[in-house]
Amino acid sequence: QVQLVESGGGLVQAGGSLRLSCAASGSIFSLLDMGWHRQAPGKQRELVASITSGGGTNYADSVKGRFTISRDKTKRMMYLQMNSLEPEDTAVYYCNAKRITDRSINYWGQGTQVTVSS
Repeated sequence: QVQLVESGGGLVQAGGSLRLSCAASGSIFSLLDMGWHRQAPGKQRELVASITSGGGTNYADSVKGRFTISRDKTKRMMYLQMNSLEPEDTAVYYCNAKRITDRSINYWGQGTQVTVSS
């Protein structure tokens, strides 16, 4: 019953910035733990950043200090601000959500491509 739609991906030069958005519908937004994952060609999907229903955040070591995750209850949106982008950040980025009432229920968006040129 949760639908997630990502947007904001594109082609940027190394050192540039990009802001990804995830629109959530079909659930009570405040009852969702959420996060961003990414998958590069030939690589496993990895967690980039997460934000709990209460606003607590965690980041992968590779993006600490460069990426910021946030959420807006009124707009039912989650964001990933990406600064100082590197070619290694090139991947498809996916929005993810879990219900805090049952964390076994997992939802995914279709993904948005981020390409960083050197």
